[in-house]
Amino acid sequence: MTRVLHSLPSLNALRAFDAAARELSITRAAECLHVTHGAVSRQIRQLEEQLGVQLFRRVGRGIELTDSGRRLYRTTQESFSQLERACNALQREAAGAPLVLSCSGSFLARWFIPRLDQLKQDCPELELHLTASEEEQTLRPGIDAALRFASPPWPPDQLVIDLAPERIGPVMHPKLVPSTSQPDPAALLQLPLLQTLSRPQAWPLWCHAQNLAVSELTIGQSFEHLNYMLEAALVGLGVAIAPEYLVEEDLRTGRLAAPWGFIETDARLSLWLPGETASPRALQLAQWLKKTLSR
Repeated sequence: MTRVLHSLPSLNALRAFDAAARELSITRAAECLHVTHGAVSRQIRQLEEQLGVQLFRRVGRGIELTDSGRRLYRTTQESFSQLERACNALQREAAGAPLVLSCSGSFLARWFIPRLDQLKQDCPELELHLTASEEEQTLRPGIDAALRFASPPWPPDQLVIDLAPERIGPVMHPKLVPSTSQPDPAALLQLPLLQTLSRPQAWPLWCHAQNLAVSELTIGQSFEHLNYMLEAALVGLGVAIAPEYLVEEDLRTGRLAAPWGFIETDARLSLWLPGETASPRALQLAQWLKKTLSR
């Protein structure tokens, strides 16, 4: 017999189930929700009756999720997390709190901060709080948006606004540039190469694009962060490979040179937002970023 659900289960029942599934204990779930053991048991029993499936089974003195319970728990985890982020964002907006934007420390220092004055001129009403973090797949609580270099596919529980392609290339102190007017890319293999541990695939990608054997690469020095690698390149310790956006100012002022130019990768610079919709502030930021990156 087909069971027809005329309405969603109650939010209280789903919260009770989610807490019990997380704790694998009715007692601990009741403590988390500040209700009685019996209240949690009743909510879960009513939920099972409404759905027509068993969500938990007893194992010894404890409980474990059934296959149906695991499916529902994945959904409640995601849904309650999205609800929490959305409510927090609305509360911060209502209180006039700034939009919290996360990005890598190197992008923050080398691209965003030098353009903060321009942002304030273009969008004077947009208040930002900038924070540096590594490129995680899940936005941490309290983060309203994140700027990331990443390749599709995107996580289904986040809205990703594509801004610009990633372009990478070798950069070096001008004194290391080969003297010929059109240097052969193979000449790069004779120079000390620098890399960052966060992007070990960058040099192989560039070599493939130039039809160079990756096996001939010799990395002279590795750095934990891209920013450190670029500082080493600025003082002439070797050739770094970096996204074009991060070295624009150094190239413009002649502190670094890029004799072989830059190539596009399959990664994109994107603005990541929690949930499926963007707030007006996030859309305004995305529009400004697209315009500024295209200059």
